[in-house]
Amino acid sequence: MNRINDITNSPGTGLYEASQVRAMDRYAIDRLGISGLELMHRAGQSAFDCMQRLWPNINRLAIVCGAGNNAGDGYVVARLAKVSGMQVVVMPLVPPERLSGDAAEVYQEFSNDGGRITRYAEDQLLKTDLVVDALLGTGLDREVTGLFSEVIESINAIERPVLALDIPSGLNANTGYPMGCAVRANCTISFIARKKGLYTGEGIEYAGFKEFSSLSVPDEITETEIPSARLIGPPWDRLTPRKLNVHKGSFGHVLIVGGDAGYNGASVLAATSAARVGAGLVSIATRKAHASGLNLSRPELMCHAVESGDEFAPLLDKASVVGIGPGLGQTQWARDLFAAVMSAELPMVVDADALNLLVGSAEYRNDWVLTPHPGEAARLLQIDTAAINLDRFEALRGLQQKFGGVCILKGAGTLISDGTQTYISPTGNPGMATGGMGDVLTGVIAGLIAQGFSISEAARVGVYLHGAAADQAAECGQRGLLAGDLFPYLRKLVNP
Repeated sequence: MNRINDITNSPGTGLYEASQVRAMDRYAIDRLGISGLELMHRAGQSAFDCMQRLWPNINRLAIVCGAGNNAGDGYVVARLAKVSGMQVVVMPLVPPERLSGDAAEVYQEFSNDGGRITRYAEDQLLKTDLVVDALLGTGLDREVTGLFSEVIESINAIERPVLALDIPSGLNANTGYPMGCAVRANCTISFIARKKGLYTGEGIEYAGFKEFSSLSVPDEITETEIPSARLIGPPWDRLTPRKLNVHKGSFGHVLIVGGDAGYNGASVLAATSAARVGAGLVSIATRKAHASGLNLSRPELMCHAVESGDEFAPLLDKASVVGIGPGLGQTQWARDLFAAVMSAELPMVVDADALNLLVGSAEYRNDWVLTPHPGEAARLLQIDTAAINLDRFEALRGLQQKFGGVCILKGAGTLISDGTQTYISPTGNPGMATGGMGDVLTGVIAGLIAQGFSISEAARVGVYLHGAAADQAAECGQRGLLAGDLFPYLRKLVNP
């Protein structure tokens, strides 16, 4: 099963916070006249159908229930499984007599159909084909402790597939970060609306494959809330065939600045990426010592030796966009080039050591794209990396508010913010955890800006294409994937 991508590819799919989804649930009940009991029945049926579709041969089922609506969904699944002839073991951590409302009613339905509960025992999990996680829902607001923590650790320790209802228990639905501990599901089926925490950072790993059911609630329900984030969809409508009467000047001139001693390959990767996504001209400003050899493998690139501001100014005058940072270093040479780029009135993509040179700066611009990974983001915000990963959305917001422009927070479920909307890319894979991948992204985004994309759209389309190219390149395996392996796939993707 794909552990990264959602089942949908529709552009702009809305993602919501847990409180927003609860408001939608209340709207469906109060305004649309769909009872809470009916919604619970639909949720349980959707989960049961999902289970049968993904694991058609299971016969023994263990359902671990907590309290509240999440437990209610579990009892609906239990009743449906029992009626279908499966061997069902239901182990509640909260006595059913403590349930109330709709959850109490569906438990009674399960009991009336001959369903029985049993005390939780770890060995029961080992006797099953599949575990259904109905312990804790999206309303969790504190760390998981005690018996719930012990049960979650047991579920994670056994080698059995797990289906999580609405959210893996213990996972924060808004941040995607485990609250002490969380169930590692093979599949999570969400209800009503998609929770944003499932699509980035740790949430991707814990959620597993993501299924979704609207519970047949009318589409108008999602219009009652403004999405907290959006999934990026395929950008094929923006990559239309070129007109016949064009020339290289029609598609801009990218200037890549970087490649200090020992890191000259980074600038070549960025420059080649810009060319492969369609930039008309691509130049590299780099150290004199190796400028003449940089384009031996890619003669289409124009490589310039730059050791002073006088040598650099003419290159800036010709550029449409600057990509600065790949292999730049932090020497005085790097600082001088960085200062020159900052003084130019050009859109830019800022990565790697150029980001490190921004640390402690009060520079704020509306014409740049910043592309930090969590470590770089931590330095920019002057906090530790753990704080970045604890709430990637909040970290991204802090970056954009501090530096302006468009900010990208790289990692599983890469985030993009233009200050108005937050976006999440569904593309990419762990094979990208290798040197040079960030340089390729810098070149891709710069190449799109050169062709007339706005910085916001270039960031979204660039991140999507970068991950999609890596996904195609990794079809023969994620281990050993190199940044340069993406080039033929990038060219294919920008010509849909």
